[in-house]
Amino acid sequence: MTEMNDTILDELKKVRNPQKAAFFPKFFKTGVGEYGFGDKFLGVTVPEQRKIALSHYKSLQKKQILNLLDNDFHEVRLTALFILVLQYQKLAKTEENKKNIVEMYKSKMHRINNWDLVDASADKILGHFYLGKDTNYLHKLTKSKNLWEVRIGIMSTFHFIRANQFDDTLIMCERVLNHEHDLIHKASGWMLREIGNRNPMVLRNFLTKHVTKMPRTMLRYAIEKLPDLERKTWLTRKKDVSASHIH
Repeated sequence: MTEMNDTILDELKKVRNPQKAAFFPKFFKTGVGEYGFGDKFLGVTVPEQRKIALSHYKSLQKKQILNLLDNDFHEVRLTALFILVLQYQKLAKTEENKKNIVEMYKSKMHRINNWDLVDASADKILGHFYLGKDTNYLHKLTKSKNLWEVRIGIMSTFHFIRANQFDDTLIMCERVLNHEHDLIHKASGWMLREIGNRNPMVLRNFLTKHVTKMPRTMLRYAIEKLPDLERKTWLTRKKDVSASHIH
């Protein structure tokens, strides 16, 4: 078991890039008081990690994956999540198999602690599993005090959006209107944009109701694909309300 984990770590180390190892801590905000504080990086690109995950996902056992998710290096955890997603998509043939992987994911949620780790896995595992089921668990995540649990809850619904089911996402986006963190504004705005790509009227209805309360980042992400003139109109409405509050 340990040998396989060592093999994956060795393979990641072989393709590490010193320049990226120096850049990633800044990019993923690992400084004191920042959201990724204390995380460590080897300096391995995502394509290299995906390649390694693809070559090992069939042979890794549950304990090995859990062990990789506990690793201090960010890229080891991300590679483990790529492996878990591949196992869910390609090896989990029954509902029970899928449920087991979901439980693994939940048990290591505290290790899914940066935006790329969340975005690479939440919709593909939790989103897929909970589509058509009781979604209370996902809503509970968006009420958490933990930044990453909130993002996992929101990003899980990307799978729902692809299935043209928007209600859960809209409720979550309304719930996080007053969230203090920019990463939640970005995630919720992104999901609103994806809804708008599929049904612009649903997005416009949300904007009409909430534009004055939306954080500016959330609004900018949500309207990114709308026509230029319409984008300016929504931003102006937001700006006008902000200005009136100042006076």
